[in-house]
Amino acid sequence: MGLRFLEHLLILTHDPDATRDWFVQNLGFREGYHPEFGFPVYWLYIGEQDVIHIGKARHSTHQDTYLKTPSDKEGEDYSAAGAPGSGRIDHLCINCDGLAEFIDRLKANGVEFSERKAHNSKLYQLFMREPVNGIKVELNFDWREAAALGRVPEWTDAGINEKSAAEVMLPKEAPVKASTF
Repeated sequence: MGLRFLEHLLILTHDPDATRDWFVQNLGFREGYHPEFGFPVYWLYIGEQDVIHIGKARHSTHQDTYLKTPSDKEGEDYSAAGAPGSGRIDHLCINCDGLAEFIDRLKANGVEFSERKAHNSKLYQLFMREPVNGIKVELNFDWREAAALGRVPEWTDAGINEKSAAEVMLPKEAPVKASTF
């Protein structure tokens, strides 16, 4: 038994339309097919895989019942209440390629992001916050894409970066970690 891949992430939000629009316009997801659940949802895809599901928080008793787990205790609120920054999800991480295109798209859309060289790994990261719900989004790229573009990260293993791009981007002889946190 082992983990194979992330199937999907459900975001229950006060504004499903704006959430969908942000992920589609800024990150390039596409909206696609979903089964009928008896409550409204959006499914966003990478290629042929649905990876983000979006629904209206506290839409109906039917939705609450459908999403309930056997260990949920009566009277305790397990749902994301639909308020920005609910704290139920810290961040979503997506492995990507095409760093230059992402940077261009994010800048064109006015999305603020930071650039990081992941600790002891061969990853180059962009971090941003999705403004509708306050979810942090991490995009991971192969460090060689950033080096080829001459990108200089704001943060490295040593902390705030004050080195040149060549010094920062040299890969360390350490294994790539499965998680950066």
